[in-house]
Amino acid sequence: MSTTLIVTVLVLYFAVLVGISYLTSRRANNESFFRGDKKSPWYLVSFGMIGASLSGVTFLSIPGWVGDATKQFSYMQVVFGYLVGYFIVAYVLLPLFYKSNVTSIYEYLKDRFGFWSYKTGAFFFLISRIIGASIRLLLVANVLQVILFNKWGIPFEVTVVISILLIWIYTSRGGIKTIVWTDTLQTLFMLSSVILTVYFISDALDLSEKGGVISTVQDSKYSQMFFFDDFLAGNNFWKSFFGGMFITIGMTGLDQDMMQKNLSCRNISDAQKNMISMAIVLVIVNLVFLALGSLLYMYAEANMPEVIDQIANKELGSDMLFSKIAMSKEVGPIVGVLFLLGLVAAAYSSADSALTSLTTSFSIDFLDLKKRRRAEQERTRRNVHIAMSVVLILVIILLKYTTDTAAIWLLLKFAGFTYGPLIGMFFFGIIFKRSVRDGLVPIICLGSISLMVFLWYFSFGGPGVAEGQPGLFGNYAFGIEMIIINSFFTFMGMLAFSTKKSTENI
Repeated sequence: MSTTLIVTVLVLYFAVLVGISYLTSRRANNESFFRGDKKSPWYLVSFGMIGASLSGVTFLSIPGWVGDATKQFSYMQVVFGYLVGYFIVAYVLLPLFYKSNVTSIYEYLKDRFGFWSYKTGAFFFLISRIIGASIRLLLVANVLQVILFNKWGIPFEVTVVISILLIWIYTSRGGIKTIVWTDTLQTLFMLSSVILTVYFISDALDLSEKGGVISTVQDSKYSQMFFFDDFLAGNNFWKSFFGGMFITIGMTGLDQDMMQKNLSCRNISDAQKNMISMAIVLVIVNLVFLALGSLLYMYAEANMPEVIDQIANKELGSDMLFSKIAMSKEVGPIVGVLFLLGLVAAAYSSADSALTSLTTSFSIDFLDLKKRRRAEQERTRRNVHIAMSVVLILVIILLKYTTDTAAIWLLLKFAGFTYGPLIGMFFFGIIFKRSVRDGLVPIICLGSISLMVFLWYFSFGGPGVAEGQPGLFGNYAFGIEMIIINSFFTFMGMLAFSTKKSTENI
């Protein structure tokens, strides 16, 4: 795929986004930026949230995930847990937030527990979303660096700055009001890209003469979906299922990024329709991504065996499988263009809302924006938007030189550490009517994370244990169920320091 074609696709793509931003941000104010004037059509929010939920991590990591014999289609175990989690978000958390009429969902913690609980919840969201958005953008920046910017001698750091600057340009005025529309377009690009790529790859494999795509994938060595045999293993069904359920509660229901779009709907009924319809579609979409992964591995085995060898020898990350094939001469420019469109759409539909939600949370939760004069509110929000852009740039660069784990696992692992306390705090508030010593909540949450990190670090397969040697719990390997355990620690910590009667905050 030529450099000229790559640049042309990117320029046209971002020109469309900037055009949408111009049309949607006229007469925009803080209410538009934070809550979309409470006029977002639920079906647009739902469709756009598909792209935001998947992101570039799904686009690249999930197809690469399939090649590991211990994983294959096991990600669907997590996805089924997601589905249950979305119902809990729709019918437990959404009513809570609409009833409270909040701009930032962490304002609930202030009303329920007090100042320190509120700030703790907002702080953990900021850390979680900064890391999550940075991991997603790092993956995409790596691909853009390989296929384009290395050819021009442009350093990785400049690639990251350009990536964030483009997001800032089309989100700086309209915020969530613009993102509802841009995410809809980007989700359309991403899904079209994946479906058409499946078609072209299956055509290159002559699957129409070999029983079709579905039967070929089912009969392949990559298609095992359920793993019940070994509870100690990280891929066990029950650990994956319940871990996925808690991941959704944390990364969607208690995440300002995702809930900000739901809160921009006209009413609670529309927001719930948005959530459930999105959840059902996501199950199908993730299955398509895994099927694409099988086809890509089969294609590489038949036509590019050196790529399989590079992945097996860890010379090439499995995240790079899709890009390696899509940008090769063997498949032709059409697949390359589809890949580029899908990748950028997946990455930016997640990153733009992340930047907006970070701006919202920091402005509302830490700078008390609502208490400031209107003119000062607008100026403060713009400055925070710039500051959060700079933070993302710095964290992406830091992650580039400090991590080498597959992005999807890295993302889920961080979620287990940082979203766990949020789940524990919120659900303690929902389930019990007890009061908590507010000043101890930050200590409880930090203690919960510290304990979880210690247990994971010295568990089987953890960094503190030699390869193949038993850990603290023998051969038990932590998977994404870490978020459940972490939530439980926080929940029990709050219960231990709670009282039946209200107490003064300390």
